[in-house]
Amino acid sequence: MYAGIEFKEGSEDAARLISFLNDDLLKGGKKKVRSDSGVGIKPISVFGTKRLVRYAIQQALETGRKTVTLVHKGNIQKFTEGAFREWGYEVATEEFREQTVTERESWILGNVEAKPGLTIEENAALIEPGLEFGSPAFREAVYAEIKGVLDTIGASHGNGAWKSKVLVNDRIADSIFQQIVIRPEDYSILATTNLNGDYISDAAAAQVGGLGIAPGANIGDGYAVFEATHGTAPKYADKDQINPGSVILSGVMLLEFIGWKEAARMIESAMEKTIQQKFVTYDFERQLSGATKVGTSEFATRVIGNM
Repeated sequence: MYAGIEFKEGSEDAARLISFLNDDLLKGGKKKVRSDSGVGIKPISVFGTKRLVRYAIQQALETGRKTVTLVHKGNIQKFTEGAFREWGYEVATEEFREQTVTERESWILGNVEAKPGLTIEENAALIEPGLEFGSPAFREAVYAEIKGVLDTIGASHGNGAWKSKVLVNDRIADSIFQQIVIRPEDYSILATTNLNGDYISDAAAAQVGGLGIAPGANIGDGYAVFEATHGTAPKYADKDQINPGSVILSGVMLLEFIGWKEAARMIESAMEKTIQQKFVTYDFERQLSGATKVGTSEFATRVIGNM
């Protein structure tokens, strides 16, 4: 589920693809792809999507997190990003039914609890404002959805039980940038495709000071690699200036992965204490009033001391 495959403008592969788009997919319409265009293809698979969302939900259950958010651009790219959203919800409702509740299910169950005796039609009007202006087929689909929720999980998730489940919701990719800035407490684990994740992870890192303390991991079936999310920054090599936090916290994630929880917490707590003491590298020093600017090795030595 990476960003996809690209073809350079003017290349033979791009020309063949543009010809296919114009002569077959767009045939008879007013829209055409310009011949001087570069072209990209973005495959998103059921297998890759479900593996990712499955891991996200497992992490939420293992770490006590309350939400898993599917981040997508499915309102525009319906057969790729939109499919990612739908497949993600399938994992939640089919593989983790007892442990999860979707956002819409929580609305339906919450409405019934707030007003016992609420009819399906009244419930539908609450979760779909303006429903009366929809087509008869749309209204019937919403009624069926509500009846299905109440019939299948009303007993197991009703009467407030859904509040203890992992909430699985979804957000449009551009909207999440605003959300993690003004309402970060509403989000915990974000599951998204690679390109969207590249953007969002940097925005999230900015919330806690920057890429200097943003750890990273590539986790597959049986193997894992842990690394800082920032690049190598060769111009800073051997200058003893860079924040080592990202590398250190990547190590913390490795320790958690192999089950060394106590060691992971010790390192993380020591690093947190060092920053609270305002003993930081240049990237944090310029953001903290009254901070002491130190080099990479000095910061690491203070972390060790705090351990």
